[in-house]
Amino acid sequence: MRPLTIALGNYGITKPIKAAGADLGRLNLDFVPVEQIVPMMRRMCRGLEFDICEMAFTTYVCARAAGLPFTAIPVFVTRNFHHWAVFVNTKSGVKKPKDLEGRRVGVNRGYTVTTGLWARGVLQNEYGVDLDKVTWIPTDDEHVEGFKGPANVDYRFRGAKMRDLLLSGEVDAAIGEVADMPEIEPLIPDAQNEAFKYFRKTGIYPINHGVVVKNSVLKEAPWVADELCRAFETAKAEYLKNLDLGDAATSWDKAAKVNAAVVGDPFPFGIEPNRKALEAITQFAVEQKMVPRRYRVEQLFAPIP
Repeated sequence: MRPLTIALGNYGITKPIKAAGADLGRLNLDFVPVEQIVPMMRRMCRGLEFDICEMAFTTYVCARAAGLPFTAIPVFVTRNFHHWAVFVNTKSGVKKPKDLEGRRVGVNRGYTVTTGLWARGVLQNEYGVDLDKVTWIPTDDEHVEGFKGPANVDYRFRGAKMRDLLLSGEVDAAIGEVADMPEIEPLIPDAQNEAFKYFRKTGIYPINHGVVVKNSVLKEAPWVADELCRAFETAKAEYLKNLDLGDAATSWDKAAKVNAAVVGDPFPFGIEPNRKALEAITQFAVEQKMVPRRYRVEQLFAPIP
């Protein structure tokens, strides 16, 4: 079989595969150089440029709804809690999550980014925020071309910097990366402990990025899905050994090390160990009007023997 092009971000868990430290079995992989993974996801959604690609999981659910011809395997290479991700302008008068109703809230990049989905899900289910009463302000369009956001999503500020929108008062709060400045503070105090309480109550350990494979590849060689899962399991074992030794190079790796003390395995693979998180994603995606119907979890993954 020809070499399969693959685009993966640069984290501890992907290093062994990229360095061929994982047993790749029958796989012949052609690793695409990746500086930032987000543009590669967009290229996969808009041009199907790779045989295998890391993919934000909410983007993937939207891609399935749009009929894009790739399918996930139950491997998840980045994950974290998102209670930390909502910030407010201290002059906005927003003191608690319910105060967001009737306000404008920025979303770093697109409305469908996975951090946005999780943060909104927490705001709705843990703090009683009516998401329909908030105007959402993305700073970019969506990876899935042609996606139509709900009526309360305003794309007029595409290209703006989130920090500038917050400081100017164009938005009262924001989800995503925001500079550490005196005028900007987290909405949820002690977010880490609140996130761990959420996990203990719900069993939900949020997923961010998964891995997808072109349907044409899976049709020609269905064994690729199983071989990829095996390779990632081997890479994960090597990664966790190094993590125990203190190797936490990226923000994702640092989060994994902190989360492991509460969740156990910081990177569980497979459907069953992740069912609660996957069911939450599929439910939130419908509630937030990203997709027209809820998918059964098994519908989202390639069959694995």
